[in-house]
Amino acid sequence: MCYDMSFFSNIKLISDYLNITSGETIQFEPTYHRVAQSYGKWPVVINENGYKIKLFEWGLVADYMNTPEKIKEYRSSMANARSEKIIDDKRSVWHRIRKHRCLVFTTGFFEHYDAGLKKKIPYFIHIKEEPLFCFAGLYNYSPVPDVETGEVIGTFAIITRPANSLMAKIHNAGANSYRMPLILDKELANKWLEDDLSDTAISEILKFEYPVTKMQAWPVNTIRTRKTDNENVIKAGKYLLPPLALQFL
Repeated sequence: MCYDMSFFSNIKLISDYLNITSGETIQFEPTYHRVAQSYGKWPVVINENGYKIKLFEWGLVADYMNTPEKIKEYRSSMANARSEKIIDDKRSVWHRIRKHRCLVFTTGFFEHYDAGLKKKIPYFIHIKEEPLFCFAGLYNYSPVPDVETGEVIGTFAIITRPANSLMAKIHNAGANSYRMPLILDKELANKWLEDDLSDTAISEILKFEYPVTKMQAWPVNTIRTRKTDNENVIKAGKYLLPPLALQFL
């Protein structure tokens, strides 16, 4: 699954990527690593009477989470949405909000590789020669306003799909192994935000497998400990790696 990502590019590049001409200014502090369960605000693009860049919280709050207690109990598992549930599982919350589509922008993301050592090795994955790219996502407005501000908070989840050959090598262990975020190219990113997208068209986009040849990955030092949020987070770590791990460096 995708629980760790970064955004250290200029947020204005999102406007360039999608030709958004809105004059609205978004203030976002760049980060080299953020974990989903911190529920931090993140740059997403939605289509509500035109494309809009918003800062939504990572970790979707569904309509059934209508009390602070329910949000606390269920939200930690809502960072990702399995692609298989969006169209085919009509009982799923993901099916119910399939019209609430968004793009989640990032500079790169992290996944852990089981090399047979005491601890799994985190890898940083990004798109070659691209300052940013995007995942397909779903969003929902929290039914419970913020206690302090009264604001109705936008929340989102990243859609995941079966891993391509690169990500299958990296994400090779755990309950949700052999999966990856649904990365979209620019053409599909624009299509994902279309108002009248049919379930058939959604299904076709969900099948998209991002080309391995355009991706790059390398091992980094541990990301789940206290650290300074700077470029050292994504600096290649020094591990005695088995041959398999070296194949995708």
